Amino acid sequence: MTTADKTLDRMRNNPRDWRIEDLLAVAERHGFQVRNSGGSHHVFTAPVTGDSLCVPAHRPIKPVYVKRFVTMIDSIREKSA
Repeated sequence: MTTADKTLDRMRNNPRDWRIEDLLAVAERHGFQVRNSGGSHHVFTAPVTGDSLCVPAHRPIKPVYVKRFVTMIDSIREKSA
């Protein structure tokens, strides 16, 4: 199990108090495309489904964004399995 997978499991168990750097590390591991043109938001686009999620980069990230992010990764895992 990689560090990104362990981080994802911790996000599932506790969606509070995460930083954008944590989401970026997990997204990179799962093949997400990430856009940030210097603004205050990051847009994560899923490789298989094409779904996207816009996350404000303010700390801490609100739990609703972390839950949606985890749901996107779970849907990718289901489709690729």
